[in-house]
Amino acid sequence: MDDGAEQRKWFWATLMLSSMTVVAVVFAVSELVENRFFRTTDYVTLHYLYITRGILSSLLLAVWAAWYVLRQRRRTEQELRRSRERYRGLLEASPGAVALYDVSLQVAEWNATAERLYGFCKAEVLGQPLPTVPPEKEAELRQLLAQVETGRPVLDIETLRRDKSGVVFEVQLSLLPFREASGRSYFLEVAADIRERVRLRQKLLEIEKLASMGQMAAGTAHHLNTPLAAMLLRVQMMRERSLLGAYSADLERLESGMRFCQHFVQRLLEFSRRAPVEKQPQEVAATIESVVSFFAPPLLTKGARMSVDLSAANGERVLADRNLLEALFSILLSNALDAIDREGSIGIHCRRVSGERLEIQITDDGCGIAASDLPHIFEPFFTTKGPGKGTGLGLAIARNIVLEHGGSIRLERAPRQGTIALVELPLYRSAAAGAEVPA
Repeated sequence: MDDGAEQRKWFWATLMLSSMTVVAVVFAVSELVENRFFRTTDYVTLHYLYITRGILSSLLLAVWAAWYVLRQRRRTEQELRRSRERYRGLLEASPGAVALYDVSLQVAEWNATAERLYGFCKAEVLGQPLPTVPPEKEAELRQLLAQVETGRPVLDIETLRRDKSGVVFEVQLSLLPFREASGRSYFLEVAADIRERVRLRQKLLEIEKLASMGQMAAGTAHHLNTPLAAMLLRVQMMRERSLLGAYSADLERLESGMRFCQHFVQRLLEFSRRAPVEKQPQEVAATIESVVSFFAPPLLTKGARMSVDLSAANGERVLADRNLLEALFSILLSNALDAIDREGSIGIHCRRVSGERLEIQITDDGCGIAASDLPHIFEPFFTTKGPGKGTGLGLAIARNIVLEHGGSIRLERAPRQGTIALVELPLYRSAAAGAEVPA
């Protein structure tokens, strides 16, 4: 027996017992009054007294029953009101978007989280077909509802939903059966927005692929280094022994090209090594030139132009880890190269600022950065590149490197479109005692 039936049973039992008690009290009082004041009264008077006692008992019983029933009804209404308020509070406080609908997908309930997630207010969806299911997911929903009807709830599956503007996005969904006291059946759908989780998962997969590619590139470079060195030695020997001037220029060009390949492979090996972080005075100009030489092949492929003016940095040093410094400039140059069109241009310039600090400017005439994106440009996993073209980690890593070396970095929009990356680093000077100290 349920709680409602139990409560009804005790209600009627209490009402009957209390009514019998009222009647018994009335009759007892009436008998005492008659024995005390109407003992010698005639039969007619006693008859009217009996009638009066019956009427009085009925009136008192009716008043008592009405008062008791009304009091019990008020208590029940208060309990129902508190229960409904508690139910609404729990529903609105739920972190998931809750939608209650029947087998025909007509919505019967809709909480505040669902309003925020989907953009539909409660008044728009109550009594209407569920508006958040994309057409390509309707068949899937029907299969899930059929599964729930067999008694197997659907818990934490990933699927798609759409908002009021038509944007389709990823959600984590649970479907549970819900039955009212009247016996009518519904389906309770609870959804959570997992767009950020899916985006992070995709980025981690891209990072894993990039790490695998890096390992493959390091292994390939290691295997290419030895035959390149042997081939270069053979070409040098052939050029030294050649007596025919007609082939000398060709051999010289071949030697130059092979030296470039050897240098490229060596740089690739150096970039793939994970040396411990160790800050030493490093020449800024030499570091930038080393990174620029690494970008020679992609620049040539794209037909891009690069102007380099490091006169203000000649002989200047910063206390830095060589690998981290190279990674910093590689990230900035890679972004500039991705931003420009074919035959675009990139510029690298240095200048002294605020006495003992050096500013390195890397400019490009590419697509630029939208003003709305500038505040987020250094956030991890934020990228303005298309799918599969960026991890969103480059500038976040660059910022950490600069901060670790006591510098600063910012990005600005170029006057004629494009981007300017500005990096400031503190210079180092030798103390009179011979120790290296920051300027």
